[in-house]
Amino acid sequence: MKTIGIIGGVGWSSSAEYYRIMNEKVQSELGGDNSAQILMYSIQFGEFSGQERLAEAGNWTPLNATLVDAGMRLKRGGADFIVIASNTLNSRADLIEQSTGLPVLRIYDVTGAAVNKSGLKKVALLGTKYTMEAPFYRDTLKNKYGIDVVVPNATEQDYINNVIFDQLVRNDIRNDSREGYIRIINRLVDEEGAQGVILGCTEIPLLINQSDVNVPVFDTTRLHAEAAVDYALSNATTIN
Repeated sequence: MKTIGIIGGVGWSSSAEYYRIMNEKVQSELGGDNSAQILMYSIQFGEFSGQERLAEAGNWTPLNATLVDAGMRLKRGGADFIVIASNTLNSRADLIEQSTGLPVLRIYDVTGAAVNKSGLKKVALLGTKYTMEAPFYRDTLKNKYGIDVVVPNATEQDYINNVIFDQLVRNDIRNDSREGYIRIINRLVDEEGAQGVILGCTEIPLLINQSDVNVPVFDTTRLHAEAAVDYALSNATTIN
């Protein structure tokens, strides 16, 4: 079994979910008392959130340095590959891979493969404002997987982003926020033709699940964590 290196702490609740899902899947796959081999470096989120604000303003230098440092700590600890427990920060996957020499299992590739398997051709993407606006996620899904992506309008993006950073990263789960997210998803389905929705922030599955909407939901936290276990248990030497 390969050792999974997790860069966590960019939302402590989702990091805990990664750990739980990975261990549950290994136990399900191997039975008995088996569990996953995991190394996690949890970044102190209070300081990191300030670096994210700088990145939003165009200065990625402090955030990049923190992520590379996290990756190197995992490498020194014996990780065989890395997962970044954040959709937004998977935009730094190339940097971490090049800096550490370790393969990075990209969350948008795992998600694209899952949407393709479902047969859907057009999906909505919810996430941080950066994830919804930047091309790294949408372009990969379109160019590599042939999936059309629709995103919320500017007002909706601000609302989604504020709920993530003011509530979900603190494990503050509110019913009114859930209802607000559901209204946005339903509008994207009814007006934009979305056939499903990608929960493109690893905190959003704490708020929204399949029972809340009538279209398929792609929980990127679960998809990413389970794909990491599949790779850890495989004989593959490279991540496709």
